[in-house]
Amino acid sequence: MSPEAECRPDDVVVTGLGTINPLGADVESTWSALHEGTCAVRTLEHEWVESHDLPVRIGAPLAVDPAEMLPPRQLRRLDRASQCALLAARQAWEQAGAPQVASQRLAVSVSPGMGPVLSVMEAWDTLRDKGPRRVLPTAVPALMPNAPAAAVGIELGAHGGIHAPVSACASGAEAIAYGADLIALGRADVVVAGGTDAALHPMTVAAFAAMRALSTRNADPQTASRPFAPDRDGFVLGEGAGLLVLERAAHAKARGARILAVMAGSGVTADAYDVARPEPSGAEQERALRLALERAGLDPGCVGHVNAHATSTPAGDVVEAGVLARTVPNAAVSATKSATGHLLGGAGGLEAVLTVMALQERWAPPTLLPAGVDPELAQLGLDVVGPQGRDLPQLTAAASTSFGFGGHNVALVFTRQ
Repeated sequence: MSPEAECRPDDVVVTGLGTINPLGADVESTWSALHEGTCAVRTLEHEWVESHDLPVRIGAPLAVDPAEMLPPRQLRRLDRASQCALLAARQAWEQAGAPQVASQRLAVSVSPGMGPVLSVMEAWDTLRDKGPRRVLPTAVPALMPNAPAAAVGIELGAHGGIHAPVSACASGAEAIAYGADLIALGRADVVVAGGTDAALHPMTVAAFAAMRALSTRNADPQTASRPFAPDRDGFVLGEGAGLLVLERAAHAKARGARILAVMAGSGVTADAYDVARPEPSGAEQERALRLALERAGLDPGCVGHVNAHATSTPAGDVVEAGVLARTVPNAAVSATKSATGHLLGGAGGLEAVLTVMALQERWAPPTLLPAGVDPELAQLGLDVVGPQGRDLPQLTAAASTSFGFGGHNVALVFTRQ
């Protein structure tokens, strides 16, 4: 399939986008913030930062509290990660035109990377402080890893399957790949797919800090997340969700839906190397991207843009930079975690949304770097988009990469329609 070709009846297309994240409460506000060069990272104001004397005091909380958008009953019953997924799903479903689809042909594939951390810790706090009789029965459904997917599926009445493939920070992207496969295999006509996480909690911050995975630039939060920079020192923890409505092309066309992009191919591999470190050669990351391109029927030179996983860790960024420079040498690379922080399982979902938007507008979002790209990475041939973003008037194909602890590698390729 050539980029921007007329899609075939069995192609998987994108008809809706939704997100809530540190930059905005929807796609429009998020995209506007990226155009303005906004960074959502700030000093955390939670009381637990001081009470636990945490070494990391910065993060990227949601731009808008779900409490402002959901009724009390859902706020009580749903973990914050599920709340984010539900809000993003509603947006995506509305943009898709609330498709009329047989419930048995509607599926959900929504994954967290960490799971409902806040509900787990709240239940533990209640047990410790007040005893077992005060632990609520709603704690169990709130803290299940599949809770976000279930919340979306129940709201939409999805009888075609509710799935939650969990693969750490690659979860959102893998959920999208899985959702596209459901359509390609003839098991669904419409799938709501993506990722979510809300893990801003002292335990999570302390644990990631102990791994030396987080940036410690407490005095300068706006430039703390600096992917591909020479002095990068770790990621900034964020929260939120990004979801897409995927649809069989014939189904979308029959109802007159606007097609935003074609979900042209995906690649899923594993390093099988280490639970926390990427395999240094990047061989399996590269294979995931090449698989996605092969399944899309695209030459690597056709890819004009990549929204990179690029978390701002010393080890992770250098491996990915080599992979991108070798595999898609013509791609303008954006590292949007410099603006949003790292949404963990929500990252792949949000970055897929942003990749579709980049194709729609033919504009690559900025990478917010205070001192430019690491010369070592630049020598590899990596073309990193600067702080103003970049117009890409010929853009017809773009990719998003996501990698997770445990050695999970996922690449998604989208084309213009």
